[in-house]
Amino acid sequence: MHIEPGTNVYTDDTVAYYGMEGFVHRVINHAEKYVDGRVHTNGIENFWSFVKRTLGGTYISVEPFHLFRYLDEQAYRFNSRKEMNDFDRFQLAASRIVGKRLTYDQLTGNTECQTPVN
Repeated sequence: MHIEPGTNVYTDDTVAYYGMEGFVHRVINHAEKYVDGRVHTNGIENFWSFVKRTLGGTYISVEPFHLFRYLDEQAYRFNSRKEMNDFDRFQLAASRIVGKRLTYDQLTGNTECQTPVN
């Protein structure tokens, strides 16, 4: 995990978050309330809901080896959802692939049986 020191971190009261150092750590106890001023976990719960709907509905079968790639894509979509729609993201991605080639072997990391291109 890469979080800049001094960052505000809001979590629920799960024991796994105890002992976080170097951050401004605020905790919300969901047994008591879900929001306390600016302290809530609604943003991250919204993100994971978005990810679960996409992985379960759009991609259906995700190999664990590639999971970080799917999560990167969903983080990008989630973080750019206010500035861009799906068409804008597609147009941007398409403009950046001109002149680039990715082979199946490169994509899958298969370096043993790469065949020369004629």
